[in-house]
Amino acid sequence: MGEAEPRVYEIRIHGCPTSQEALALQEPIERLLCPDPDHAPPCEIPWSFTLADGDDDASTALVLGVYTSGVRAAQVADRVRVLVGETGPVAVSEGEAGDWEELIEQYRVEKGLGSVQNGRGQ
Repeated sequence: MGEAEPRVYEIRIHGCPTSQEALALQEPIERLLCPDPDHAPPCEIPWSFTLADGDDDASTALVLGVYTSGVRAAQVADRVRVLVGETGPVAVSEGEAGDWEELIEQYRVEKGLGSVQNGRGQ
């Protein structure tokens, strides 16, 4: 079937006791996704972070947004799972494009497709 059209996926790292601990995971995950931060653009997979409420009220989830195929999102999630180890469960799901517009814009610009028109990535 080949490489599927890219979509927004969210890779959630659950179980961080505090926001600070969730944010501390960003740098090692960044190095996983982009080992050479000084490389010429574009990154292989557009990515960004945000925080969300965890599975319970007492925890925080670090959310890694990626714009790629489902297969590649699952591969990234597997790599993140290995990296974080016992920190917390890692889950991947399709995200809402409107929540990650910067990823879609980054992809379009880096692929030479121009800007998103009328706030729509499709």
